[in-house]
Amino acid sequence: MPSKTARPPRPTYRCADCGHEVAKWVGRCPGCQAWGTIDEAAPARPALAKVSAGAPSTPARPIAEVDLDSARAVSTGIGELDRVLGGGVVPGAVVLLAGEPGVGKSTLLLEVAHRWALGSGTPSLYVTGEESAGQVRLRAERTDSVHPQLFLGAESDLSAVLGHVDAVSPGLLVVDSVQTVQSPDAEGTPGGVTQVRSVTAALVALAKERGLPVVLVGHVTKEGSVAGPRVLEHLVDVVLHFEGDRHSALRLLRGVKNRFGPADEVGCFEQRDDGIAEVVDPSGLFLNRQESMVPGTAVTVMVEGKRPLLAEVQALVTPTQMTMPRRSVSGLDSARLSMMLAVLDKRGNLRTGDQEVYAATVGGTKLTEPASDLAVALAVASSKLDLPLPSNMIAVGEVGLAGEIRRVNSVGRRLAEAARLGFDRALVPPDPGPVPQGMKATVVPDLKSALRELRRKE
Repeated sequence: MPSKTARPPRPTYRCADCGHEVAKWVGRCPGCQAWGTIDEAAPARPALAKVSAGAPSTPARPIAEVDLDSARAVSTGIGELDRVLGGGVVPGAVVLLAGEPGVGKSTLLLEVAHRWALGSGTPSLYVTGEESAGQVRLRAERTDSVHPQLFLGAESDLSAVLGHVDAVSPGLLVVDSVQTVQSPDAEGTPGGVTQVRSVTAALVALAKERGLPVVLVGHVTKEGSVAGPRVLEHLVDVVLHFEGDRHSALRLLRGVKNRFGPADEVGCFEQRDDGIAEVVDPSGLFLNRQESMVPGTAVTVMVEGKRPLLAEVQALVTPTQMTMPRRSVSGLDSARLSMMLAVLDKRGNLRTGDQEVYAATVGGTKLTEPASDLAVALAVASSKLDLPLPSNMIAVGEVGLAGEIRRVNSVGRRLAEAARLGFDRALVPPDPGPVPQGMKATVVPDLKSALRELRRKE
């Protein structure tokens, strides 16, 4: 009788965005509903029925005897980056920096590598897989980032990258980007699910083995998530998102995941012709200070991570002959604005149904937290009534559907930041807590009380 031959394993298909596996190729992922993200993946290895015990690499010790010096954060030389990282980079940590094309990821990390070579006493290695060494050198000349201890390699092969690490013995490794590096031991094309996972796992093992901090650059998809499988975010220790509008010089570095510090910190940078500079006090970028306020403007205080930032909201209410008046926003949530207009109509007796309403923020910032509701409502009411708010006043509070002003977090921190910048009046929700010296805080329990403060004559 002919012998039965084992059937080859059937191929599986995996989504590049969420990692969902299906038995056959489909155009749309059943997990995340994304189109064109299903690729063929390597067949899974059969699970072992029994695993034999092996010798541990290091013996287990009581937790009190574990050395802490090897896990101390080392400063990168850039204060805003250290703020987001929780004090600096930890030896052996793997940091993933994601952002849209052209936002300045490569420029920022080239400056990080330069500062490391300048002040740490150990060399830094910058490996690029997207540009040539000459292109990176031109950028380094423009940003004044040339240093003898900053080494540069243009490689797209993982084995070559590891060879550079052996030759240079750097104190910091930057890989730009992880989607362009290919592992010879993995199947698939560079940037695919299998390749990205294999390259990241190898770099993570390298970082843990040598205590070498590694920074990886990752691309983002159209939806703003990190390109490649979501397991990439679970492999690394820190995930940072570099955000910014190409029409604005402001750049925000947000912490999404951090095993060594807070995951809600924000760092501020400014894109310049000679590189990216950190902005220690960014509140002035979001304000348009004038001696006399114009109707339709209101100032609030947002909290990004643990940092309070002042922001200005501008609104314009104008009559129209159109059957469907326009509602246009920039930097605000359009659904939130529609809710504020409905509350003003019902609870404040301010009709805007036959008028166009435009609302925007100053400086390209985005206000998403409910604490800015009161400022948005007052800006719209100020434009509608043609009554300006005092130039030394801020407004903080969440507006409910019943017209009540709800409490928000960190009111004391917001008021302290406003007082530092010269604001001495504030409209706040009930029970605001301690008020800074020299500031007059007026409690407004509902929207009608806030509108009365707007109509009050000085």
